[in-house]
Amino acid sequence: MFKRIVLVLFAVLILWVGFEWITFPDVSELAKNAPKTTAFMERRRKELRDAGKSDAVTYKFVSYGSISPSLRRAVLVAEDDQFYEHEGVDVEAMKEAFERDWKTKKLSHGGSTITQQLAKNLYLSPSRNPFRKVKEFLIARSLEKHLTKKRILEIYLNVVEMGERVYGAEAASRFYFKTSASRLSPSQAALLAGCLPNPRIMNPGAPNKRLRFRQKMILSRMRRWGYLFEKEVLTEKKPAAESPTTITDTTATTTTAPEPPPATDTDLTPPTATETSTEAPPTETTTTETETTTEAPPP
Repeated sequence: MFKRIVLVLFAVLILWVGFEWITFPDVSELAKNAPKTTAFMERRRKELRDAGKSDAVTYKFVSYGSISPSLRRAVLVAEDDQFYEHEGVDVEAMKEAFERDWKTKKLSHGGSTITQQLAKNLYLSPSRNPFRKVKEFLIARSLEKHLTKKRILEIYLNVVEMGERVYGAEAASRFYFKTSASRLSPSQAALLAGCLPNPRIMNPGAPNKRLRFRQKMILSRMRRWGYLFEKEVLTEKKPAAESPTTITDTTATTTTAPEPPPATDTDLTPPTATETSTEAPPTETTTTETETTTEAPPP
């Protein structure tokens, strides 16, 4: 009897895996084509129709360069500050989220990266059941494999919900601020980025206290890290500020100046007269460069 139950469960598992494999989305087409709709948009349309309302939503896809750098930075610092460090899934963030959920006995902390959020928006549902999370993980890894980081961020900023029936940066900018996404100010960008966890409750058009708090927090982070993150957006590399070893080594080998400049081609040329006068004893200030470098002063 036990063996029969195990066989039945195994058969069900095989069927489920086969179904998921067959229906697994082909994300490679997103490299060139913008999505016409998303699972979240269609889900909202159905809810509106069921409520006897119009199912119209506002959505307009624009290019990466048509989205304000302020909004790009704001979303990165608010939603995924390790975006260029992970490969679709932030293991440490998921671990921390799991520990918080375990303590509170609630599934409230997702620990999702921007790539995972994009996978969920495009193809899945808001459900937090384990099977849905597994599929989200697999789709996120597929997105990272077939798309660049820049393309992932571009699609995310265009399809994410930013209010009731409002999807994407361009639609939200027009709806709330009567301007294009390329002309958003840092303050406006922080409002849009701040509403992302719950855009129907935190309305950028009428910000509540929670959204105002998030706006200030995001602006503070942008002032501290924003330009570094924008550099990552454009180059897809870590900021150069994170490699202080060169400065340390140069300082360690220099004894005459506390903060010497970095090595350049001019360091290979003979020293100037000014440099000679600072390093030689007072009695040798009139000597030539050749004399200074070849004759040492008496002990």
